[in-house]
Amino acid sequence: MTQKPILISGAGLASLLLARSLLRCKIPFRVFERDASLASRGQGYRLRLSSEGLNAIESALDPAAWKKFYDRCGKTGGGGMRIIDALTGEPIEQPPAAAAANSSSGSSDSDSLNSREGKVVGIARGDMRNLFMEGCEEFVQFNKHVKGYELTNDGVRAIFSDGTKSEEGSMLIGGEGINSYVARQLSNGKLKVYDTGARGIHGQAPTTAFKGLGEGVFRIVDNSKPNGTFAVITNVRSGDMDNPDTQFGWTMIGEPGVIKAPNDDYTIVGETASNIARELTKDWNPKVRPLFTESNTSEGAFWKITISTPSGVPEWPNQPRVTVIGDAAHSMTPAGGLGANTAVRDSALLGRLLQNGYYEGATADYEKEMRVYGSEAVAKSYGMASKMFKIHIDEDKSTTMEGEVRDNRSSA
Repeated sequence: MTQKPILISGAGLASLLLARSLLRCKIPFRVFERDASLASRGQGYRLRLSSEGLNAIESALDPAAWKKFYDRCGKTGGGGMRIIDALTGEPIEQPPAAAAANSSSGSSDSDSLNSREGKVVGIARGDMRNLFMEGCEEFVQFNKHVKGYELTNDGVRAIFSDGTKSEEGSMLIGGEGINSYVARQLSNGKLKVYDTGARGIHGQAPTTAFKGLGEGVFRIVDNSKPNGTFAVITNVRSGDMDNPDTQFGWTMIGEPGVIKAPNDDYTIVGETASNIARELTKDWNPKVRPLFTESNTSEGAFWKITISTPSGVPEWPNQPRVTVIGDAAHSMTPAGGLGANTAVRDSALLGRLLQNGYYEGATADYEKEMRVYGSEAVAKSYGMASKMFKIHIDEDKSTTMEGEVRDNRSSA
């Protein structure tokens, strides 16, 4: 191959799926990941895949890889999202007007959850990354933290945190999440990420803890706290229910002020996060409390809920050699489970444009289309989150994220 490689910053979901697309088309590439391995940090919780997300993944992978991926996915029945009162353990029946509103926003309508075969399709983030990584191992370099880039006469180089530089590439794709230095440099600061003030805790528990719920996708809501509402979202798959080696994940999300980490340190994992989740749910009904009392203490993790500019993906002067994908371009709240699904759409789109290698208009063609669906997804996520978590972003006054923070995770 005489082509210069396509350089990819970050080894998250969007980056690795793009890498697989390039591998399939025999386009040379290099991936630079700041961590020591894919297992260096917690992977976040289970991801729900929409029809658009599944279609994007299927288009990027070869048929054998797609079959392996889809076979690994869990398929949940149960008729869409069910809302449970945390204190009584009983279903919350929505008034017709509220149900219609939620249906139009995509927050509880079963059709919006089901993606194939009439089922909710999901997969653990860690499994997803590992599957996308297959075949790309020799082209991924770990302990390489990209802090910027420099343009050359007919290419681009990534600049690493230790001052060294990559080989010259034909283009650079920033896919390193909400802390993307590539995004900051490319957009001259126009790509921003805001702290919504809402906070979450992720955990996992053995399947036995979920017996009281049965199969389905659930939102367990607690309105009893004086400082605001919080809820837990979980996905229970009947096919795995009796497997003692399987754990189901749960994600707790609270309005600003409900969930507080010690010293405001949301990078904490393990016992501290798990114990706070148990304390918050100590009065919950025995039907749902085992999710927390039986949870795997080491898997507890805090996270900040962030979002990029709610008014849409901003415009910046196009750079033919550099662009961004995934959370680096459009981070979202967990509401609606849109983040990961939009990220893999980026990968599929850019991979399709680059199937014959780099060309001068590639980033312009990609950004034109990405801004449309990316902006729609951010707006939808923000609209749902503002109702669910009572958040508000004033783009002129709200605080943007600074420095290193825990990765944003997209909803299951």
